[in-house]
Amino acid sequence: MKRLALLAMLLLPYADPVAADMLPGYDRFDLTADHRARPIAASIWYPAANPTYRASVGDGPIFDPTFAFIGPAIAEGQHPLVLLSHGSGGNADSLGWLTSGLVANGAIVLAVNHPGSTSGDSSPRRSVDLEARANDLTAALDMILADPAFAPFLDPERIGVVGFSLGGATALGLAGVRFDGATQDINCSTYPEAADCTFFGLGDVRFAHYPGFEADARDPRISRAVIVDPGFGGATDPTTLQGALVGMTLINLGDADRLGAADVGPDGNDLANRLPDASYVEIAPANHFTFLGTCKPRAAELLEEEQDDPICTDPDGTDRATVHVQLIDAISFGLDL
Repeated sequence: MKRLALLAMLLLPYADPVAADMLPGYDRFDLTADHRARPIAASIWYPAANPTYRASVGDGPIFDPTFAFIGPAIAEGQHPLVLLSHGSGGNADSLGWLTSGLVANGAIVLAVNHPGSTSGDSSPRRSVDLEARANDLTAALDMILADPAFAPFLDPERIGVVGFSLGGATALGLAGVRFDGATQDINCSTYPEAADCTFFGLGDVRFAHYPGFEADARDPRISRAVIVDPGFGGATDPTTLQGALVGMTLINLGDADRLGAADVGPDGNDLANRLPDASYVEIAPANHFTFLGTCKPRAAELLEEEQDDPICTDPDGTDRATVHVQLIDAISFGLDL
């Protein structure tokens, strides 16, 4: 494992695409896939060749929006393609801070809202199906590589994946890591309050009963992977680790405030040290929720009133926007942008 430290040197000037002369381009798709009964909502962010009209993406009561040009022509050249998998109960548009940042570094980013584990449609039984989540992105990749509007602008030799939380487990699957349901059931019997157990316990999920949790979801077209605070790291099938994608980057958020279930470092499940030639990055002060978008002024109070998760509350001393800059830098480095 290569251990990388993100220090003050990472706080270099960053060209925020919202403030730049040229915003990212943005468009939506209805993705039809054989493994889903209904179309999947997909979106794409990309370097724009010209302006169209400026619109907010991901606006809502909690998170600040990101601004983009809707449907412009694509900037000339072949660009790296990045697949993005959101966390449990999340959605692609709320991660515009990341997608726009990767576009500013030259990438095209393709994301989906995973049915059954996205905002307003999140079920413990459906979220456990890691194979279906991975297949969402494989289907999206098939679609975009066959799309005459986008395919000429994609570099098929530079396809990466980024995943956060449940999306981190999804990305690990696309990179060749498999999971063991019986091991996760034991983990959840021992530590039922663990973050990758509590939501599934509400649905009385037994991981070993779901073949999609253990399935081989590898996509050999993917050559880079960045994994942020992944779930189920303590339930990986050890026989699959050394055969997984070489050179992945694994990122943990926080130190004293780190989410134990997502700790892939030496004091946690040590997944970063067990994968071939992986790099390990720690970013602190932060916590698991710091990965999510910057929050509107009254968002924390609104969440408290609704007795919802404190997704807008960061550890003392944390500046979420600054952490986002660090994450964009680390993820871009891991994707070789």
